[in-house]
Amino acid sequence: MTEPATPTDLLGLLRAAAAAWPGRDAWVFDETGQRLTFADVDRRSDEFASAIAALGVVAGERVAVMLRNQPEFPLLWLALCKIGAILVPVNTGYREADGAHVLAHSGARLVVTDDEFAPLLDAIAPGASVVTVAELRPSIEVPRFAATPESPTNIQYTSGTTGSPKGCVLPHRYWTALASELVNGFPRIAGDDVLLTAQPFHYIDPQWNVALGLASGATLVVLDRFHPSTFWAKVREYDVTWFYCLGMMPTLLLRMPESPSDTEHRVRAISASAIPAELHAALERRWGVPWFEAFGMTETGSDIRMTPEDHDEFVGTGCLGRPGTLREVMIGDEEGNPVPRGMKGELLIRGVGLMHGYHADPGATASAFRGGWFRTGDLARMDGEGRVFHLGRTKDMIRRSGENISADEVERTLLAHEGVAAAAVLAVPDEVRGEEVKAYVVVAEGHRVDAGLLADFCARRLASFKVPRYWAFVDSLPMTPSERVAKGELRRASDDLREGSYDRMSGTWL
Repeated sequence: MTEPATPTDLLGLLRAAAAAWPGRDAWVFDETGQRLTFADVDRRSDEFASAIAALGVVAGERVAVMLRNQPEFPLLWLALCKIGAILVPVNTGYREADGAHVLAHSGARLVVTDDEFAPLLDAIAPGASVVTVAELRPSIEVPRFAATPESPTNIQYTSGTTGSPKGCVLPHRYWTALASELVNGFPRIAGDDVLLTAQPFHYIDPQWNVALGLASGATLVVLDRFHPSTFWAKVREYDVTWFYCLGMMPTLLLRMPESPSDTEHRVRAISASAIPAELHAALERRWGVPWFEAFGMTETGSDIRMTPEDHDEFVGTGCLGRPGTLREVMIGDEEGNPVPRGMKGELLIRGVGLMHGYHADPGATASAFRGGWFRTGDLARMDGEGRVFHLGRTKDMIRRSGENISADEVERTLLAHEGVAAAAVLAVPDEVRGEEVKAYVVVAEGHRVDAGLLADFCARRLASFKVPRYWAFVDSLPMTPSERVAKGELRRASDDLREGSYDRMSGTWL
């Protein structure tokens, strides 16, 4: 059977997949054992589209979804595409403050969830209707939407360098361009591949895996979440051939006990972001399969990746590889001018299928783009052959276990406590999680607070991964002439920022 060409919108991908491979498994959900064929996906997303349209949702309106890894999440996403509505994924770790911001800022008129999250959403989404998936019933003919490649599908919130999470407006072409790169270029995903994702569906990764499966005919296996002790057993159980991972996943996998079955699998390649350079060779020896670096962002999709042509020479070097065929990369100076090859500068990206901008934030959008180039905030260099090497970040953002945490968001949460006069939040290097969160707190006069009290205060307002692990109580914070905290001085104050801190995990002062 002839493989269909990659369409330029998600609806085209879905229709082509349902026509070409109607009886083939599209998705397998490990936790419940549910399997959906490509025909099932088309039919059931039609049913959800009918049910949502019956509630009065029309093209261009935003619908928030807060669900765990279950079939209803991707089905609702495709259903919204069918009527031209826009998905707003809500992180299941969000609580009062961050959750309320996303719902209000996005302007979602409907929130779909289940019984687990309904009480929280009822409390923090007064401007939207909250329904559970069990309440959705098809009742009208699906109003077909004529999608274009630039029709928006998502407002995908991601933590920026300052302030609350920003909503990336992602069009159909974002997903189809990403999928076509992985189908037509390395790793050349095809119908006989089995993909696996272990990240939550409110993140970008499972969503582009769905698009990739629709474009290729590959089956996608969805885990409830990442469990290092059973991950490779699932890979073997489902005959997985390729997967993507990030953050602390490689490190935690290596810490699992070795087994004679480590190399007994069908995986032909693994793509990962920020592979620990010192562990890269060990990862490949352990499982007998090459690990390939990949760089991308919520704002830009898939941008740079290692291929077999360069892989062997650059294991353990931190080399990201070369730009994809739909991407241009420039290393720029502070004014956005290209620097000579081999010199350090900011990584700038442009090409087909980037976000349209940040929802309802023209200032942030203008700041992110310069002359058509997206400013990543990452430092890099490019060698004479066009390979890119990552050298660090310019952003005031903490990367903990693959999660982006805005230091400003945590600081503003701390300052909402009456016992906090001033606060600063920094990243602390961590061998397992990449980085941990440290808070410096100036206690307000006449108040008594401790790390436990403030951690509980944060936990009620922020996702658990944003709550600081390390705490330092100081008399004052160094300030710049513009009355900003001089974080550089804080970083330079000690070779080990953990010293003198209270460690919430161990319950001890270091």
